[in-house]
Amino acid sequence: MKLLWGSPLPPVRSGVSDYAVELLGELGSRAEVRVLEPPGWCRPEDWPLDGAVELVATGTAPMADEIPIIHLGNNPHHLWLLDRLGLPRTVVVLHDLVLHHLLVEAAAAKQDHGLLEQGLCSAHGAAGEALAQARSLGMTHPRDPFLFPARGAFLDGVTAVMVHSHWAEATIRRERPQLAVGRVCLAVADPGTVDRGGERARLGLGENEVVLMHLGFLTAEKGLSEVLTGLAAAVRAAVPARLVLVGEGVGLEGVVAAAEAVGIGENVTATGWLAPEAFPRVPAAADLGVVLRTPSAGETSAAAIRFLACGTPVAVGGAHQFLQWPEAAAPRITPGPSAPAELARLLAETAAAGENWTRRRLAARASYEANHRPADVAAQIIEFLEFLEEIGRRAVEAT
Repeated sequence: MKLLWGSPLPPVRSGVSDYAVELLGELGSRAEVRVLEPPGWCRPEDWPLDGAVELVATGTAPMADEIPIIHLGNNPHHLWLLDRLGLPRTVVVLHDLVLHHLLVEAAAAKQDHGLLEQGLCSAHGAAGEALAQARSLGMTHPRDPFLFPARGAFLDGVTAVMVHSHWAEATIRRERPQLAVGRVCLAVADPGTVDRGGERARLGLGENEVVLMHLGFLTAEKGLSEVLTGLAAAVRAAVPARLVLVGEGVGLEGVVAAAEAVGIGENVTATGWLAPEAFPRVPAAADLGVVLRTPSAGETSAAAIRFLACGTPVAVGGAHQFLQWPEAAAPRITPGPSAPAELARLLAETAAAGENWTRRRLAARASYEANHRPADVAAQIIEFLEFLEEIGRRAVEAT
């Protein structure tokens, strides 16, 4: 099988670029894979995929026997791929089910409000047209992207779609019953056996501290207000809790300032951006990860899976796509006003569990091993593409 892969690549700091390099080695051992260089891309000195895949220029067209695999996410890193969606046999990997921001960025890049209106109409009919008109008059609301996700604007003419969760699969099948949809789990690299004590020591964490960790780029939508409120409640209940923020983001200074304002500044540690070689292991330092996204773009969180890979249970917001993991590995936090109290209670449970927390740790690692190893995900992708090829052959024979 021959594939032409298009996605962001390192050094772009995005979850999809990390996903690409962690999966492409396995995929390259199962198929002939050419990888498009993003516009202006400079190959990193530590590029890990020599010999596994072939790098080709940005504008390279697919060969007749190649399947284009185009990755879409809800940010500008994917804009350069949009003109490829109409190519024959194109398969789209939807990393987010909300693509409203991508549509807005595409219209802005071309300075074409008509493109925005056309996309919203295609995805949402008359309601989308009304929203586009409201935007042209400067009337917007932060919830617009989540009420009008605009994914339909990018799916006309594609051959098939791959998604990462049961919920996403059911959603696309309902909206596009004639479109082939495959569910392939989200892959992250296996950190292997990790020295939890060593990781804690490297971060300066006390042996008896209950460590809550947030992993990845910081934004207001990731529930940081609820996380801080829950942490403060736990600390006031005499839980020796500490929040470790791993990553960067425009909200970092605000989070630290808010922690200081409510008297828990000494209970918050920020590492900033970590080098790729250290990043996969650092979740092992936590007793509990946290992934709260309100509202959610429908993504399957790579951060959550990195916690699971390290055998660290992760508290997740009760959004559809996060409910595919067992509760023992991913305890649920109800979105809304009760979230801080539920997180505080979970931190107290963590402090009191002692060795009983081992059950959750084992469940976390088992969830990763069952679904998210790159070798298994690469096999799932090939299996789905082979299914598409078989369907195509049968269609040709029938005519």
